[in-house]
Amino acid sequence: MNRNGLTMTIIFQAESANFGEGIGNLTVLKKYSRGDKNQYTYISRQALRYNIIQQLGYDNTPISNESGVVQFAADASIDKYPEVDLFGYMKTVSKKDNSAGKSSTRSAVVRLSNAVSLEPFNSDLDFLTNMGLAKREGYENAIAQSEIHRSLYAYTVTIDLDRIGEDGDISIPVDEKINRIETLLKTIMFLYRDIKGRRENLSPLFVIGGVFSRKNPFFSNAINVNNGNLNISSIKSVLDMMQEEKEFVKVGLVNGIFNNEDDIINELNAKGVGEIFNEIIDDMKKAYE
Repeated sequence: MNRNGLTMTIIFQAESANFGEGIGNLTVLKKYSRGDKNQYTYISRQALRYNIIQQLGYDNTPISNESGVVQFAADASIDKYPEVDLFGYMKTVSKKDNSAGKSSTRSAVVRLSNAVSLEPFNSDLDFLTNMGLAKREGYENAIAQSEIHRSLYAYTVTIDLDRIGEDGDISIPVDEKINRIETLLKTIMFLYRDIKGRRENLSPLFVIGGVFSRKNPFFSNAINVNNGNLNISSIKSVLDMMQEEKEFVKVGLVNGIFNNEDDIINELNAKGVGEIFNEIIDDMKKAYE
């Protein structure tokens, strides 16, 4: 059995971590409306990608706007620049004189979902002024409002291990493939996001995943929290579907977060988050043996 699919579904807690287009002096959070008539805020996959790349130190890939579009430079190859190895690229060349335009693409090897809140948004607002500055010189202060929401969020990471470091004629050494994925996973374990003067901790409070033969984000639709309790039955239903792959599932938990912590430990065999990340990294390395 070739186990080339790494997937992890993660729960973290954060506050007001991604805003959309504002209305007047109101700053608006990005959010969904669902069939239960509630709204749920989210942190976009693009925002997560930005923070991951920045904290990996991979944000040095050369870019160009030669074709009238800001994009990765034509000579930015995956062996030299891990960003385009992990998250893909699209490079276009515009038509010049008698030459036809062309493009080359690489789909993402590391795929992220949006991080969607597990608790509904209730239209809470923060009232803001700049009085601290204005009163120094007797000026009138400006007023603004900002939507606020503190919630648990869930998102999923999937990685095609067999595509890391492979692009056409380019193939990087196995040691470098392992290093890139291990560095990525350790970055996710301690991920944070700077937003409006705050540093939000996006480190996992719960994680479930592993390295599998199927490249399916198994648990992305099975994570729900109700009244402080993680829904274990939906997770166990997915585990039953996985059959022989079930033995490769790892579950990590930070203590003191969920009301049904004992049930999570006993029924899902949960361990510490750090321990689970190390086990998944070990399984990833075995996939390259």
